[in-house]
Amino acid sequence: MPGGVVRVELADRCEHEGLARHAEISCAFEVRSVVDVAGDAGSFVLTERVIETRYVKDYDARAGNHPTDWATLFDVTRWTLLEARIDGERVGGALVVHDTPGIDLLRGRRDLAVLWDLRVAPAVRGQGVGRALWDAVEEWARRVGCVELDVETQTINVPACRFYQRQGCVLHSIDRAAYPDLPGEVQMIWRKRLRSRRRDVSPRPARPSRMRRAP
Repeated sequence: MPGGVVRVELADRCEHEGLARHAEISCAFEVRSVVDVAGDAGSFVLTERVIETRYVKDYDARAGNHPTDWATLFDVTRWTLLEARIDGERVGGALVVHDTPGIDLLRGRRDLAVLWDLRVAPAVRGQGVGRALWDAVEEWARRVGCVELDVETQTINVPACRFYQRQGCVLHSIDRAAYPDLPGEVQMIWRKRLRSRRRDVSPRPARPSRMRRAP
């Protein structure tokens, strides 16, 4: 198991070769609980509920969702791939989307970035790799002029929800009909307002939603 300082760097290319390398790091995780969402935007109430039967979720196994599929489905020329390494070994990656036509999550905005995919090798999860990647994504987004950073996850991915909360994200919206073939999953869009390195005179961001456990 690698140990040491996490270093994040830009990948040489974000095309089929780079995406295939990104996919070598598993994104699979065990689903032990889910998030129940109540309320409306600005006042969401999140409750973690333990499920009776655990199972493994692997987004890469879903048709059209493998990283190598993205280069054929979208124009990835403006996408950015960041890679995390420990002692030279690649242990994680983050893919950021910006200023790309055809991406609904961007809503036609050029001042918004979307964290499309973030993954950490199972052997080093919980060791700060995800945080290092997130910090690098934020810095990159600021550098290209973005004022907000969005990320999509689902109600079955409790570890991701907790991670984005820790990074200061707020649950911006949900869509219960986003995945017709996955009726047990609800789309969650998390958002973080990016502060400029200069004196920030923008309104204070909303307080992050907190997750409670079901009794």
